[in-house]
Amino acid sequence: MYEWKAYDESARLMANADHASPRMQFKLLQSKTLDRQSIWDNIFTQLDGFEEEDYRTLYPYVYEKNILDIQSTISEGKMNYEQLTKWYLYRILKYETDSLLSLNAIISINPNAVALAKKCDQKEPTNHAIYGMPVLLKDNIGTEGMPTTAGALALKENRTRNAFIVDQIEAKGGLILGKVNLSEWAYYLCTGCPLGYSAIGGQSLNPYGPGQFETGGSSAGSGIAIAANYAVAAVGTETSGSILSPSSQNSLVGLKPTIGLLSRSGIVPISSTLDTPGPMTRTTVDNAILLSAMTGKDDSDSSTAKAPHNLDYIYAVASGALDGKRLGYFKPFLEDSIYAETIDKLKSANATLIELEPEEVDFKYFRAFLNGDMLVDLPEYLDGYASENITQRTVEDFVNYNLEDTLLRVPYGQQLFEGMVADTMTKEEFLQIKKDYLADGISFFEKPMQAHQLDAIVSINNYNAGHAAMAQYPCLALPMGYKPSGEPINLTFIARPFEEAKLLGLAAAFEKAYPVRQPPSKYK
Repeated sequence: MYEWKAYDESARLMANADHASPRMQFKLLQSKTLDRQSIWDNIFTQLDGFEEEDYRTLYPYVYEKNILDIQSTISEGKMNYEQLTKWYLYRILKYETDSLLSLNAIISINPNAVALAKKCDQKEPTNHAIYGMPVLLKDNIGTEGMPTTAGALALKENRTRNAFIVDQIEAKGGLILGKVNLSEWAYYLCTGCPLGYSAIGGQSLNPYGPGQFETGGSSAGSGIAIAANYAVAAVGTETSGSILSPSSQNSLVGLKPTIGLLSRSGIVPISSTLDTPGPMTRTTVDNAILLSAMTGKDDSDSSTAKAPHNLDYIYAVASGALDGKRLGYFKPFLEDSIYAETIDKLKSANATLIELEPEEVDFKYFRAFLNGDMLVDLPEYLDGYASENITQRTVEDFVNYNLEDTLLRVPYGQQLFEGMVADTMTKEEFLQIKKDYLADGISFFEKPMQAHQLDAIVSINNYNAGHAAMAQYPCLALPMGYKPSGEPINLTFIARPFEEAKLLGLAAAFEKAYPVRQPPSKYK
């Protein structure tokens, strides 16, 4: 049996003490609150004799394969859903119990994952490609049978019902494999603290350079787990950059949908105005499959009423093209040589590229705006979804709880939570900021889009995530290349609301013409 033994992390912490980025100067790596052995025991009891030989036999059929390839292998009888699920569980166990390779990606494992996979083998598949596919969830997404913690110790035993998007995935036969670490409270707790850290999960690490490169935040676990091939896909959430950032840092395809395309019901919130879940995958086709699996009108989230539903976005991947598309790019970003080379690649693919000078947008009150939403939205979530054993019901309650043991609960502080409690903004001021930011965000994109009849704007990583958040425009990031250090960097397409099909088509065409993604070498 695999056993987890706490290791002396002092040397690794010392190695990061002089890191160029203060956010990479870690205070700890291993969680002080999570019983990792219980996770490994949960996996081991489900493996039922699945061993290294089985893992190696199935390796060519699963590792780095997209969903359609895996489904084809299963339909040919070379593998079944039970074996697929065990393969991912074994791989998680193999790497996450090794102190030298552990990424601190996993917070909990579905104790029924293999049992559900067996049922998939026994039933007639649905007509959706997500059927039988193991998916990981960011641990702010409500899931029956596993806690939903948002990485916070106060929510360690928060037992909730499924979020709406989880019901949608399961209704189509998708399997929830487990929950992954995140930047605590979706990186809206402390300032200047490490990305990918939570009191529950500890410090997550980037598989392309553990301790060297940032994980991206706040959907850090979703990014590193899929980069390391721990599942076919993962769901992240974004308010402003939290899908785009970890997707970029981990060389993945990450889609931040239009607000309202996917329900937020049952997800621990920051901002009901800006929050959205979204798919994080290794390929565009997987992204389209998971996106389509999550869509649906949710009576508990009025924002979904205006969105298209039950779309199969795979068609967009199949029909995507760059030829003839009009794309805007930002002149200042040309200082990045990889971006400049990519602009030339897009031109070579017969797209028309228009150089843009970005407008200045004042983000001065952005934090105040998020404060205004979270002060209302978090209590509403707690009242509607949190289990009765969670006694905290306001942001102030959590601040006071954390103050009882700051070394364990908030070793990097809770400056943002304390700032919310002290915030004196009036409702009228909040509504005005919300109105102004929406107008400013839309103007930032629409002026050049209308002036040059653009299909989309191309950016880098999460560089324009704030603008897109304010405008409530969808973004899709996909691998663009690697810096000389080996750190991944992504190209990001931004389009108008509910143009996810266009984004997926553009990304699929670029991915086909320039397949640049390479898996992390230590996790092959």
